[in-house]
Amino acid sequence: MMDRRRLICRVAGAAALAASGGFLVACSDAKSKVQFHSVDVTGASYAKNFDLTDFNGKERTLADYKGDVVAVFFGYTHCPDVCPTTLAELAQVRKKLGSQSDKFQVLFVSLDPERDTPTVLKSYLGAFDKSFVGLYTPSISDLPKLAKSFKIFYQKVDGKASDGYSVDHSAATFIYDPQGRLRLYSPNDNSVANMTSDVKLLLKGA
Repeated sequence: MMDRRRLICRVAGAAALAASGGFLVACSDAKSKVQFHSVDVTGASYAKNFDLTDFNGKERTLADYKGDVVAVFFGYTHCPDVCPTTLAELAQVRKKLGSQSDKFQVLFVSLDPERDTPTVLKSYLGAFDKSFVGLYTPSISDLPKLAKSFKIFYQKVDGKASDGYSVDHSAATFIYDPQGRLRLYSPNDNSVANMTSDVKLLLKGA
């Protein structure tokens, strides 16, 4: 039986797509002829940029990664299943890219800045791939605005222990082309092979 949190994350991801259904229909009419495995959201009017801090204390925007295919995933380091699974898969994608791996950048945006300190983020992400970068909002109060701009869902769920809460959240990856344009929305059940194929197409200029 599917774990409750995984089910919630899948439902949340579907809800995010449904919430933006209007533009998805429009995009499907105007998208390129290339057939991606992920959802083609070329021309999306949201998730265009961010203003965050990385785990080295440097301010970051999408422009810093221009020239690379960028995968942005929202999660938290205490996540029991979806986050580590997705990060492990993204690490596999990077490995399968071979000589092109340095043109694929994974950005992990924390939805739990209270516990995800820069040190925690660096240690956590380094266990998957040393190239992965952890990002967080300068202030917790900035997180709702960021989530809204990316049309993602997140909700803190209290546990029994004082710091034992969890965070239900959307479980999908936003993928940008080397020009910094949002192109794909990859659901959490997308395969490594499919994501790798999509990234290679973007690197070729699709």
